[in-house]
Amino acid sequence: MLCANSNLCLNSYLAATATETHQARDKCRVRTRATTRIEMEIGGLDSNGREFKSADEMWREEVGDSQKKLDWYRNGVGYWQGVDASVDGVLGGYAHVNEPDIKASEAFLNTLLTELVPNGGRNQHLVALDCGSGIGRVTKNLLIRYFNEVDLLEPVSHFLEAARENLAPENLSVSEEHKASNFYCTPLQEFTPDTQRYDVIWVQWCIGHLADDDFVSFFKRAKAGLKPGGFFVLKENLAKSGFVLDNEDKSITRSDVYFKELFNQCGLNIYKLKDQKGFPDELFAVRMYALTTETLKKVGGSRPKRKANRPAIIK
Repeated sequence: MLCANSNLCLNSYLAATATETHQARDKCRVRTRATTRIEMEIGGLDSNGREFKSADEMWREEVGDSQKKLDWYRNGVGYWQGVDASVDGVLGGYAHVNEPDIKASEAFLNTLLTELVPNGGRNQHLVALDCGSGIGRVTKNLLIRYFNEVDLLEPVSHFLEAARENLAPENLSVSEEHKASNFYCTPLQEFTPDTQRYDVIWVQWCIGHLADDDFVSFFKRAKAGLKPGGFFVLKENLAKSGFVLDNEDKSITRSDVYFKELFNQCGLNIYKLKDQKGFPDELFAVRMYALTTETLKKVGGSRPKRKANRPAIIK
């Protein structure tokens, strides 16, 4: 299934076993674990302190057959169906992190638009997809101010209805040229975007609900939804090492090493990354990744140069 809009995690939950776990969540759902098997020799823990020798061992147990996988996603969505459609609800009781979250995301997005989008996106019709949008928190506070159109993808129906209300024109302080266009009540693992519709696909606090194979298949499908030169932003909790499985809401917090292995499987390149600052110490660390489908490198410290050949106007 898909994801929503608040996915924080407490690192004190498993203090007795020298690990971290979760408590808040930007909400999400995920999809089943397809036929592709990704062998991950990365150990981890669940929220009860149980140890796993590898991610593959954990995934075999959690989603090892079609019924288990169906239950995994059903239970994940079911968890969020019982959560209030409010900022405090989707942020797991940590509504006060909304401000530093948006501030850091905006600074990161500004840098990316300046470096990756011609003219910084000025005088262009920009379109974004908010994955695991929840009640529209990220769209309303950030994306709709930078993009002419934002589509929202969210599997929990009462969250999406709240987003419709929150993003109604009369509730926004942006011009008529900026709007929420489409509201998809669809799980992330089942969504296929329109070809070359999006300049940016924003994925925040929801990818943890996807099993590894669905993680990879989602990004492979979503790449076709990017315009030429478009990119992903993934903002997620980080385990210090390995992974932490949350048994309650059926999600996994991955380490940086784990993420990089999956990015490689997706055929994605890390263009830039930045750590979130200003969150309470008891929460998981949070990192932002800018991911591109091409390998980019800086030229003279200014704009990135695309290694792949791309159409250009001959003057």
